[in-house]
Amino acid sequence: MVKIRLKRLGAKKQPFYRIVVMDSRSKRDGKAIDELGYYNPLLEGENFKVDVEGAKRWLKNGAQPTDTVKNILSKAGVYN
Repeated sequence: MVKIRLKRLGAKKQPFYRIVVMDSRSKRDGKAIDELGYYNPLLEGENFKVDVEGAKRWLKNGAQPTDTVKNILSKAGVYN
């Protein structure tokens, strides 16, 4: 099963995440199939960027987003 989830990057206590499409059995920081954007929880205001067309395409093909990614995608306007 393919999932849309976060891949952690950044230093200790400086998290930075990429929104990626991965096989559900792969490790959190393993190889990604596709990269859709990023999420930086330390920034105020606009702290994410998402490829809306790519996200819609993967969701249409059956990819399941995690809860956190689902919230980010809804803020980006993927579900509108």
